Amino acid sequence: MVVGNQGWQRVTLTMLVALLLMGAGLTIDDISADSSSVVSGVVVNQAGQPLVDAHVRVRATDNLTYTSADGRFMLTGLTPGLGVEIAAWDSGGYYIAGQVITPPVSGITLTLRPYHTQDNPDYVWLEPTANPSVTLQCGNCHTPILPQWQTNAHGTATSNPRFFSLYNGTDLTGTITLSPGFKLDFPGVAGNCATCHAPGAAANAPFNTDVNTVRGNVTATMHCDFCHKVGGIYLNPTTRVPYANAPGVLSLRLLRPPAGDQIFFGPYDDIKDPDTFLPEMTQSAYCAPCHSFTFWGTPIYQSYNEWLASPYAAKGVECQACHMPPNGDHYFVPPERGGLWHPTEKIPSHLDLGSKDTAFMQNTVAMTLTAQSIVNTVQVSVTLTNVGAGHHVPTDHPGRHMILTIQAMDEAGQPLTQLSGPIVPDWGGAQSGLPGQAFAKVLQDVASGQAPVINYWKQTRIISDSRIPAMGSAASTYTFLAPASGGSITVTAELRFRRAFASLMETKGWDTADVVMETEQVAVAAPTWWGVYLPLVLAEHPR
Repeated sequence: MVVGNQGWQRVTLTMLVALLLMGAGLTIDDISADSSSVVSGVVVNQAGQPLVDAHVRVRATDNLTYTSADGRFMLTGLTPGLGVEIAAWDSGGYYIAGQVITPPVSGITLTLRPYHTQDNPDYVWLEPTANPSVTLQCGNCHTPILPQWQTNAHGTATSNPRFFSLYNGTDLTGTITLSPGFKLDFPGVAGNCATCHAPGAAANAPFNTDVNTVRGNVTATMHCDFCHKVGGIYLNPTTRVPYANAPGVLSLRLLRPPAGDQIFFGPYDDIKDPDTFLPEMTQSAYCAPCHSFTFWGTPIYQSYNEWLASPYAAKGVECQACHMPPNGDHYFVPPERGGLWHPTEKIPSHLDLGSKDTAFMQNTVAMTLTAQSIVNTVQVSVTLTNVGAGHHVPTDHPGRHMILTIQAMDEAGQPLTQLSGPIVPDWGGAQSGLPGQAFAKVLQDVASGQAPVINYWKQTRIISDSRIPAMGSAASTYTFLAPASGGSITVTAELRFRRAFASLMETKGWDTADVVMETEQVAVAAPTWWGVYLPLVLAEHPR
């Protein structure tokens, strides 16, 4: 490298400044920031050992740094004289430590307390509701979140009448015995249903918890205290899915605290002791234990596996992004209870959006519909694209399915005769036999040969799977006989979601309405038949 005279002067000056700073015990980095806006210190454990790569953050901000090899940190960009709270967290099994400071300040020591490594089965769950007489009870402070959880699928897991009608083999009222039912097929056995539907109760007895014994018990569900006592997820490191025969709570590393202590795992690295940060809480892996499970070797609940194989996983788009979207809140704890303001995108909702949410479902699939007149027919093409789900649609429970129907009507409102194209299968309820198709994972009972069935607690096999994967499409074409008189033909395509097969819903008394996900309509002009054939005849027999 060639350096001119001015270049040598700059190099010499830089070296001189560096030597002077070294003599003062400083570095050039130490003067790179305005010292009046700097906070510096060290993060250590209770033995005084420095912690490397620990997070240090100004609470409720993006002002974040990491500790160096000697545990030291420096936060810049602060306002002199304006007090702030800083927080530190380390991934080695520590609570979050916090301290209120007024910059500029140096020499701070943040000491992190280790949390327990063994679960305490004698711990008594905190109720999710508000009770001022009970310290740390969830509803006392998390008032924006509580009503969202109370109505979502997790909060209602032990009171869902459809679940109990399948578990017990009854109608919705529970008074009439109606197949199918787990208890009808396996009387006297609790099963493993509680590992996902009542994990708060199944934590100590995963295969011996009869869900009937905890019906309506909110601390048996996926309630606040349960979810925030999960300190990790057990996944096979090779496949990245839960181990076989370890459903629900069996794949969760519960860390209920010892007597006299408390802990809450959460999605933030700046909520001080007794809170700590769990990165998995904002990752799809957190959902895997209950959304990746097979029965008798047949994959049933597979939404996590489907996500894992989808483009969304490669892009880092997690389940929570869609199912727990921000809903405009700036606080997860009101300011009068000490909550700090956050940008709305930092506050996920607890709505747990899913199949019960109409608007959510209607944003899942996009439809394109075209129609054209060809000779004496009307040809229709439909394409459905999964634009909003990071997994197949529909997913998980094998009773869920979508039905596409195509209707071509003449000017008098009479349906045209279908000449070709698929039709809705005979299990499609009121839509059975209509032009269209169904999208479902169809199970067959191995013993009886009956299909479709949803009694996956028995041995079943998949005989077809026409669901639409993430970012995938399904196209179909239909041909209808045009009326001899021609005229304007109206073609309507409708896609509906149904929670279970129509015969089952009728038998069980489930009155949940279908969700109409998409509707499209186009018009096409059909010529009269003589207008089609006369030119052909004249062409063959010219005068």
